Amino acid sequence: MSSGCKTAILSVYDKTGLLDLAKGLIKQNVRLLASGGTAKMIRESGFAVEDVSAITHAPEMLAGRVKTLHPAVHAGILARDLASDEKDLAEQNINKVDYVICNLYPFKDTVAKINVTIPEAVEEIDVGGVTLIRAAAKNHTRVTILSDPNDYPEFLGELEKGEISERSRNLYALKAFEHTADYDASISEFFRKQYASDGVQQLPLRYGANPHQKPAAAFVKSGKLPFTVLCGSPGYINLLDALNAWFLVRELKTALGHAAAASFKHVSPAGAAIGVPLTADERKVCMVDDIEGLENSPLAQAYARARGADRMSSFGDMIALSDVVDVPTAKIISREVSDGVIAAGFEDVALEILKKKKGGKYLILQMDPEFKPSSQESRTVGGITLTQGRNDVQISPKSFTSIITPKESAPLSDSALRDLAVATITLKYTQSNSVAYALNGQIIGLGAGQQSRIHCTRLAGDKADNWWLRFNPRVLDIKWKKGVKRADKSNAIDLLVSGELPKDGPEREGYESFFEEVPVPFSEDERSEWISKLKEVAVSSDAFFPFIDNVYRAARSGATYIAAPTGSQNDSAVFSAAETLGITFIEQNTRLFHH
Repeated sequence: MSSGCKTAILSVYDKTGLLDLAKGLIKQNVRLLASGGTAKMIRESGFAVEDVSAITHAPEMLAGRVKTLHPAVHAGILARDLASDEKDLAEQNINKVDYVICNLYPFKDTVAKINVTIPEAVEEIDVGGVTLIRAAAKNHTRVTILSDPNDYPEFLGELEKGEISERSRNLYALKAFEHTADYDASISEFFRKQYASDGVQQLPLRYGANPHQKPAAAFVKSGKLPFTVLCGSPGYINLLDALNAWFLVRELKTALGHAAAASFKHVSPAGAAIGVPLTADERKVCMVDDIEGLENSPLAQAYARARGADRMSSFGDMIALSDVVDVPTAKIISREVSDGVIAAGFEDVALEILKKKKGGKYLILQMDPEFKPSSQESRTVGGITLTQGRNDVQISPKSFTSIITPKESAPLSDSALRDLAVATITLKYTQSNSVAYALNGQIIGLGAGQQSRIHCTRLAGDKADNWWLRFNPRVLDIKWKKGVKRADKSNAIDLLVSGELPKDGPEREGYESFFEEVPVPFSEDERSEWISKLKEVAVSSDAFFPFIDNVYRAARSGATYIAAPTGSQNDSAVFSAAETLGITFIEQNTRLFHH
């Protein structure tokens, strides 16, 4: 073998541009070594090419599975420009390899075949080609690796000029590593479906976001899934809601030291709360005044508040509970319309109660409370992968010490700090833009996913107003007809407190049919007078308030405290409006967008 001649090894599945590449290499006095079908195609086209066996002195064997796996090949690729490497090569009479041209049969095509068997798939797993690519990419400071035929023209252009640039070798190496990574991912995905479909590492899902989006699965690439399915079969959206909700309640529990609960719908909370004891009126508003043992269960109190914040939005929710589910909590859940629950654990009796829901198909997930998610997270949109650091900012009552106005304000009360923390932590897991109103350790109004900040503030404020109107004696003293369902009660109350009562016709008749005595509608003056009694509300925003209209709207729903990031050109006007209205404005120095 002539040491003055550069050498290329070629082994490609995709033979696009192969002959032009061979012609260009020979023109530059590069010796071609190839294997299998690649050598055959080049040779039959009249170009000079040698089999890889010319340097290995070993024939292809095992039906072609062993061709390039040999020290003569890989020592030539991996050798660096070091005296010690040169000595080793000389002792074994091995010459360096300068160029490797290799791409792989797409394993995705193999497993896409109907009824492909495991032995058939195994037979298509490339070993030698992957090793060629990885070895050349590893030593790309000296060796040029080409895995994409689209790079051949540029490569030949540089070769004709005498040298492959460092930039090109770097980019070709990156592309090579991505090629083998994608190939390996296809293989691992296939075998994950074959060997890890028992819910430990991979869990098949009923379908994706919509029933036609199949197949769907949840999996981890290492270790095991941090939750166990105790009952039911989860769907894609179930898990999005469950996992977002779990991290929300875990953070509430960590920050505030109380049992926490969340009612989640469509990847945003409908309600969230900690286990603050319920007054008699709150028990009635939350429809839990008949739950035995409620007063001794902080978790049940937390879920009663979370579900009771916005009963219309919570209909069909995914529930998250920070603690082990007890019987009072299970009894509340058992009679509400809900898709499922995720919790740290379940008492035996509580689990049996929940397993009876939905004819035994109610989704029950037990989460590993010690699970710590990766510091990096990613998602794909249209085949494009986005990655970011996880939003691991820690929010607690200590996060609200930077009071901007009034300037001489005393430190905030413990209840104000608690409610600001509840509102702000909830925003961290709410689709942005978002604004939250909190009182008594619970969310009372949430505006999620609005493009305009003022629309978030209005939506959350309207929900807070409706929540508060449910405490009006006219609502508390409603006389229902016997047998009216809880969902119908919730809907009728919502129509009454929102002022959206049907005027006439079948809809009006249906509304009135729920009552022994039809409640008198609220006039605008009555609504305003009652809402004016709402005080001490803590409002938080996931980003700055760009205009003073947000402050005025929050004030109409009892806002006494507002926490928001600063940075708007209009900050001074916003602060001034808050001071004029007697609102304490606290800088919350972290933007909390969630998508």
